[in-house]
This record gives sequence, C-alpha cells and structure tokens, in this order.
Amino acid sequence: MEKVFETINIEDLKSNMNMPKTVKIFDTTLRDGEQAPGISLTVDDKINIAKRLDTLGVDTIEIGFPVSSEGEKEAARRAADLGFNATLCGLARTKEKDINAVINCNLPYVHTFIATSPLHRQYKLKKSREEVISTAVGAVEYAKDHGLKVEFSAEDATRTELDFLLELYKEVENAGADVINVPDTVGILVPPTTEKLIQEIKSNINVPVSLHFHNDFGLAVANSIVGIEQGASQVHCTINGIGERGGNASLEELAVSLKVAYNMDLSIDTTQLYDICNFVGYLTGIKIPPNKPVIGENAFAHEAGIHVDGILKNAMTYEPISPEVVGHKRRIALGKHTGHAAIKSKLDKLDIELTEKQLCDVYNQVKALGDKGKKVSDIELQSIAISELSTGEKEYIKLLGLNVITGESVSATATVKLEIEGEEYETAEIGVGPVDAAVNAIKELVNEIVEIKLEEYRLEAVTGGTDALAETFVMISDDDGNQATGRYTNDDVIISSVVAVLNSINKILAIRELESKHEN
Repeated sequence: MEKVFETINIEDLKSNMNMPKTVKIFDTTLRDGEQAPGISLTVDDKINIAKRLDTLGVDTIEIGFPVSSEGEKEAARRAADLGFNATLCGLARTKEKDINAVINCNLPYVHTFIATSPLHRQYKLKKSREEVISTAVGAVEYAKDHGLKVEFSAEDATRTELDFLLELYKEVENAGADVINVPDTVGILVPPTTEKLIQEIKSNINVPVSLHFHNDFGLAVANSIVGIEQGASQVHCTINGIGERGGNASLEELAVSLKVAYNMDLSIDTTQLYDICNFVGYLTGIKIPPNKPVIGENAFAHEAGIHVDGILKNAMTYEPISPEVVGHKRRIALGKHTGHAAIKSKLDKLDIELTEKQLCDVYNQVKALGDKGKKVSDIELQSIAISELSTGEKEYIKLLGLNVITGESVSATATVKLEIEGEEYETAEIGVGPVDAAVNAIKELVNEIVEIKLEEYRLEAVTGGTDALAETFVMISDDDGNQATGRYTNDDVIISSVVAVLNSINKILAIRELESKHEN
C-alpha cells in the first residue's frame, strides 16, 4: 500500500489506542443487507454472493435468519455443504426454535440477540431488566450446550442504560458467549460516544468485542474505526453498505481505510472489491451512486484541467490510492472543466495526432459541448478528432449563421449565411426536410464559384441516447469531376450536416486552386 500521510504518522498515534493487530470481517450482506426495503434475494442469488464473499476473504458470512423461511433454511444448508473458508453464521432470536433452526442447517455459529433499551423493553418485549437477562443467559447456555460458537447482541445497545448493558454483557459472557456484539441499531453514535462506550465495554468484558453499526447519520464506518481503535476486534459490515434505512457500515470503505490508513493486515483481497460490489449491486437492484467512495464510477474519475494535468504527471497528486488496489480503473472524463492535457492524453491513446490548431479546435468543441451539459465519451472524442483531421487546412467558405423552420404541414425552410472569400452572403431555400433545405441554400450561395452535387450522405449517432453526437459523412463532386469527402460531428444533426458539406466544398476549392497553380 502507498504511504498516505506525510504530516501525521498513524504509528505515532497508535500508542494512545488499544487497537488489535487485526480485525475480523463479519459480513452480514445476506442477512441485514437483504433486510433493506426492496431487496429479495433468491436462494441461488445468496449462494452466488456467498461464494464471492468467501473468495474475497471475509472471516464470517452471516448467511441469513434460518427460522424465518424455508428459503433461508435452504440457502444456509446449501452454503454449509460448500466447504467455505469463511465461517458460516445464522441469526437467531433468544428462542430455542430459532437456535434449533441454525443447528438443523449445520451452521457452527449462531448470532443471537434480544432487545435491551428501555424503549424496546417497554413497548416491544414487555419485559423487565431481570427477564431480559434471564432470557439472554438461557439462550446462550442452550446454544453452547449444543456445540455452537455464540455471538450475543444487545439490540439497541446504544440506547440502553450503561449499567444494565454492562451487567447483561457480563452475565452472557459468564454463560459462555464467545463474542459480545454492540449494535448501534438506529445509528445514533458519533465518534466521541463510540470511543467512550467501547472503552467501558472493553474494561468490563474479557471476550472479543464486535461492532454492528448502522449508517443513519452517515457515520457507520467512522464509528467502526473508532471502536476498533478502542479494542473491538470484529466488525459487522455489508457490501455497498446496504441494509435497513441508511444501511450498515460499508465493507469496502472500512477494509480500504484499515488497510491504507492503519496499515492493518486484513484477510480481505481488496483487488476484488470493485467486481463484488457491482455484482451485489446488480443482484439487489440497488444502483451504486457514482460518487460512492472506493468503488463508485467517479471514485477515480477526473475532469478538471488542473487535476488531470496532475494525474497525468503523477497519479498520487489527486488520488489517495491507485484504482488497481480495489480492482477499479482510472478514468479521464471530458466536459466543461477539461483542459488541453486531458484531450491530448486521450488522443495519444487513440493514436490520433493533431496539429496545434486542430487540437485547439477539438478542445473548443469539447468545452462547448460541456457548457451544454454534455459529457464527451472517448468514442465521441475520436469522432470529433477524425472530423477535424478531415477538415481542409484553408477555409474558403465559413458558416456565419443558420436558421431552420420546419413543421408538419409546411415546407422546411433554411436560411444560411456564409462568408465566401471575405464577403458575406445570405439566402433562404426550401427542401423536403431541414437538411435538404440547408444544402439547397448552400448550393445557391456557392453556385457562382463552384457547382456541386451531393453524391453521398450518411448520418450516424456516435453513441446511444437522445443527446448522442451526430456524425455526418458526405461526398460531393463539382462540374470538373473533382470529388471530396467531408465529415463533421456535432450535437445538432443539421449543424453536423451543414459543416460536413462545407468541409467537402472547401476541399474541392483547394483542389481547384492547386490545379490552377500547376497550369500556370
């Protein structure tokens, strides 16, 4: 991993932390992640995701909530037969039937929970503190008696009285719980409260402490890191941060932060993150925002001229890590903020060499499209550049103005204004459509110096979409038998066609001028 900080060395700060040497990644994409509204995975979907999670290197996969449905049981059983390196875990309430469902699915690990906050005790459970402790201890003992590894969660722990929470955790630890989990069920923690809470729990509990933080305030990853700094050695997280409401701690953001900023040796193969995140996004139907850290399409995309110039000289100038670290790719975007360096770099990769004037013209076209809100793709840039290459060096005729009127029951009319050898001319003509009308007007204006015939006309959309650039190719001939082609790319079909025709006429005039010089 690249060195991240120059001004502050994280190693100098670790002496004030209680960080473990490594952190276990407990993935709950297939349980808490699937509980996000709108997500419903089939058994095959869950198995396919579980396979990828295992290859990614997570330590534990919470395969689901077996007691909740036959599909959940089937997914758990099938996963258990696959011989994963990751440990498989099933969720269970503090009820024997829930724990039995985990046992019957051949899962070695149960994550059992009961609500503990006053709000939940009064309105949901209708249980006293003593009853909650008794129920929790009974469930842990039952699971341990049946040979399971047990992780215990106090649901809504962060809104539970601290004295009661510590008492409960100590009781379930004494009952045999292997891991104590701290759920921030409604995502209310902020870093200072996280720090204090985990300090308190770690000073009272001897078994490993795990974190399960929700992202309601956008702080799940930050709070998880603070919890790790205070000694938590396992974190629950999900791919893409999916989960109920604002989601859970994002696995990809957490893993990269721990590896890069804290130099922590995790089991996660970060080079697989981009692919698995997109795979899960596809199966769940939850589109990844382009600005999603680490794996979003804009995570390593650059448009601003200053940034692109820096990136081309040294990528670390505007990137904290190389995109390859997470299996991503760098992308130079072209738009209104683009500089010459970005365009030149793109054209070099496309093996297109332009003169300084041609490069400037392409740059101006890209900027003009950007001002209209258009992002120019590589293939569109290629089309613009090729059009520029096909343009004659000398402009005998220039387009000064164009206006087209067309409709359902009227003839299309085009008014064209040209500069011909330094003089301005304007006329209007009709045609069977706006392009035909514009070409007729051009013919009328240039008729005094050259008679042209349109031999071929092709119009193609460079890319899909209603905002696609139009690429026009034409071939014309004059009354002397000379032929020339013209090409132009623009977001306006009529402009594209008109300029392509003018480019071809300028080439014809250049041929005629050259022939005249040879005759003399």
